[in-house]
Amino acid sequence: MLQIAWSPVYAHPLPEGHRFPMAKYNLIPEQLIYEGTISSSNLFVPHPATFDTLALTHDKTYLNKLRKGLLTDSEIRKTGFPFSEALVHREKVIMQGTVQAAQFALKEGVSLNIAGGTHHAFADRGEGFCLLNDIAIAANVLLHQQQVSKILVVDLDVHQGNGTAALFQHEPRVFTFSMHGKKNYPFHKETSDLDVELEDGTSDAEYLSLLDYHLKWLMDNVQPEFVFFQSGVDIIASDKLGKLSVSIEGCRQRDKLVFEVCRNNRVPVCASMGGGYSYRLSDIVEAHSNTFRLAQELFF
Repeated sequence: MLQIAWSPVYAHPLPEGHRFPMAKYNLIPEQLIYEGTISSSNLFVPHPATFDTLALTHDKTYLNKLRKGLLTDSEIRKTGFPFSEALVHREKVIMQGTVQAAQFALKEGVSLNIAGGTHHAFADRGEGFCLLNDIAIAANVLLHQQQVSKILVVDLDVHQGNGTAALFQHEPRVFTFSMHGKKNYPFHKETSDLDVELEDGTSDAEYLSLLDYHLKWLMDNVQPEFVFFQSGVDIIASDKLGKLSVSIEGCRQRDKLVFEVCRNNRVPVCASMGGGYSYRLSDIVEAHSNTFRLAQELFF
């Protein structure tokens, strides 16, 4: 059965300027249940990740600053969010959601987190609306528990997964692949194991051709035992921050390529939703919902 991490705290209330992007975390499960793609039994509510779980990835000094509310004003500005205990709690719940989804994926072939994809968080700091890095945390849990020995991160958010790249720079058991906008945030890129940079205006045909080629190459050459998929939908043409020209259907085909290559190679895949900032909230919800529809369709 498809298992999906979701909690009411995902839609943590924020000041007015931040509320719109957060609405998707309630609307996505509502839409999927309404249309019959899933039922409430497909959703599980994670508990907050423990300090020890987070410390497999993040510096203990940084974690203690989060716990005690000791971030400097400069550090808070870089995260993009106003700081609060509730926000830290939300992040810990999201982190554990991806950890548990990864465990479900090992059993079922696929699992998803309605939030997550927080790939801009580094070991010792947060950036770009990311306090903690859920993909890195879950990957390190799998490695620590010796459940897998080779992991592939497929990061298809329009923004480079700079935090994830830096965290695994010296970890040969994790291969980081990021396909992202060349001229988009972060303007100082880290070095992934494989970076594919896209020009502004890249459309469906070019995007999907590049992805198809690189996914096949990665499966043949990396030979992963597990895939973490950052499925941000900020690649679509209507996105305020994306700068690409991929259609919602093209984004759906992207997800299908990833899921099919994992299924066909019998590699479990855990997906985190990542970014989505279209002017129309309905575009964000539809593009994200396609990821869940495909997981249900292709694996169950």
